Amino acid sequence: MAYTALEKMRRTNEQRFGDDVGPLQPALSDDAQTGFDLKSATLRFIHESCEDLRFDARIAEEEAQTGVLRGTSIAPNQIPYNMQMDINRLCLERELERFIDSGSTQDAYNVYYCFAEIFLGGYDSSKKLIELLGECESNVSTLLMEHRDHYSHSVYVFVLGLAIYETNANFRKAFDTFYGFDTNASANERSHEAACLFLGLWGLTALFHDVGYPFELVFEQVMSFFGVGDNRGEDTPFIAFKNVRPMTELAPQAQEHFERLYGRHFTSINELLAYDVTQKLGTAYGFEEDYLTDLLEKKPISPEDFAYYMDHGYFSAIRLYRELEGALVNDEDGTGRPRVLQAGHVDALSAILLHYVVFRYSVAPCSGRDELSLPMELHPLAWLLILCDELQCWDRTAYGRNTKTELHPMGVDFDFSDNRIAAWYLFDEAEQAKINAYHRAYVAWKMTGEHGSAPKLKAYSSFAGKRHGFVNDIEYLVDISDVPLTVACVTAPVNRGSKHVYLSDSSFLHVHDFAVALNARYAHEGHENEVSTTELEAEFEALSLEYKLGNINQAQSLAQYLDAIHCFYTGRPVDYDMLTEFSPEEIERIAPMEHERWVREHHAMGWRQGDDYECVPVPNGMAEGPYRKMLREQMRCHRLMLDGELTKERIRAHYQSLPESDQGKDWLPFNSMLRLMEQYDGLRLYRL
Repeated sequence: MAYTALEKMRRTNEQRFGDDVGPLQPALSDDAQTGFDLKSATLRFIHESCEDLRFDARIAEEEAQTGVLRGTSIAPNQIPYNMQMDINRLCLERELERFIDSGSTQDAYNVYYCFAEIFLGGYDSSKKLIELLGECESNVSTLLMEHRDHYSHSVYVFVLGLAIYETNANFRKAFDTFYGFDTNASANERSHEAACLFLGLWGLTALFHDVGYPFELVFEQVMSFFGVGDNRGEDTPFIAFKNVRPMTELAPQAQEHFERLYGRHFTSINELLAYDVTQKLGTAYGFEEDYLTDLLEKKPISPEDFAYYMDHGYFSAIRLYRELEGALVNDEDGTGRPRVLQAGHVDALSAILLHYVVFRYSVAPCSGRDELSLPMELHPLAWLLILCDELQCWDRTAYGRNTKTELHPMGVDFDFSDNRIAAWYLFDEAEQAKINAYHRAYVAWKMTGEHGSAPKLKAYSSFAGKRHGFVNDIEYLVDISDVPLTVACVTAPVNRGSKHVYLSDSSFLHVHDFAVALNARYAHEGHENEVSTTELEAEFEALSLEYKLGNINQAQSLAQYLDAIHCFYTGRPVDYDMLTEFSPEEIERIAPMEHERWVREHHAMGWRQGDDYECVPVPNGMAEGPYRKMLREQMRCHRLMLDGELTKERIRAHYQSLPESDQGKDWLPFNSMLRLMEQYDGLRLYRL
């Protein structure tokens, strides 16, 4: 049973009310149950392998003894704590599905949001890091010659790793062995505990492996202004980062903790990472800890020692350490005090450190071997990150001036069956004439004995060529003998329909503000100007992940709704009429669209149509309103839901059949939001 706490609640409700009133067990499609494509493998991993994710037996026992529920839904203490954890996992499953279908940046944001809420103690603690990464990249990197997206890219890397763990027994055995789990269990008895540990550690590794890019972007931006390309040397002007000690030094509490954990004293993150990498790779590659410590100390302050390049991998590890130190809380004593990292977290940090230039140019060459080929058993997280970082080269927004003109894959089809990886990278069929010309030139080059340089077609030739190609580059970096990789190139028509691209344009910084304002309709309708943003944000943070995401998805849909009524929002000053309230005609257009979004969202989250929560007698001494809301959340049914086949026409007819008071729930929030948005700087709505 995939969602065990939801099933337990269903059985409890059946005993209480003498009927099967829910909640439903979330469904996994037939294709996802057996498929070996990227989407099926990823969803199956979350749905089946990560059973009981973040459950707490101690809290469950306290609930049983006291009768006081600790789980939050639309309000605190409405559902069992472990039921909330099951719903959180379902949120992650659904948001991953949305992202895999679209690849859009806004859906990538939602995956980050889910992960932070589940594993980092709440999105608020990581808000600045996650949002500013996207902001910095999209604004600063346009000034560079070579640069592509790293925001959606990181979520794709995350997805790839989940699919590989789910489908590849060889990698799974390497990971489970490394972390001390039983590797002799049958396929049906695989450790859910191991899968849950992998999800948490891999999420940290994959989602945050490029958060240090702003340091490298600034460095490269200055190089670009000086007109410096790849020919860098003693006459190259450059910048360096001084006074990094506050970033890298360990607090006394952390020093004491790591000394207990490793039996060694460390004063800085550099020393800690050097020790961890040396313990894992030092013997195999022939380097000493002092060598690596010295190298890391020089990374930010002496780029001249590294061919005049700055290493975002190093800064990503340092930056993530600081983020984790502030986000993780002490679960043992319940005080909520910050705690230092555990060994698994350090593994994620050292994997991030190794994924870029440290491994290929500083660590592996110490061995004196021609090939670097990191074995997965030495550092499973680093091995997987390097592999997935290389594989994820499709559907990446080009920001750099040269990068925009290159021919990159727009999509990919994967087959992960039989412990292998087969990838078909999709290129725009509009470029077919160039591709054909390249292949003719390549054949001619082969027939002349391969004299001179091989023909090239931007990035395409690294996939299609036979010499120093895409697969060869991966084999050079990681040992894939236990995970055979085959790659092919095909052409296909461009499909941008899933990207949710509309005229409205704003930064990630406003998505959260939109969601907070939309949520405020519950308590402040008609009194929007009397409440502070601090109060609004506190009310939003009190919600469960499911309800926060509901507001976020509603906010993200606003661009689509505005497009339908010829309006838009922007953070730039424009010479258009500002939108202060929706007209009746506009409401008639957008309200059914919002109702459709709401119905489909609830259906995906396992809700059903019903009013059972309104028919149960209220116990003596309990307020009727809160009690019925609690039952609704425990049964996961709603009178405004719709069961069966959800066609657009059927949902619209359902909306038209609703009383006017219920129809207002689909458009009143937006008028309320228009008034509340005046309290947030920089974003306004306009009519074309």
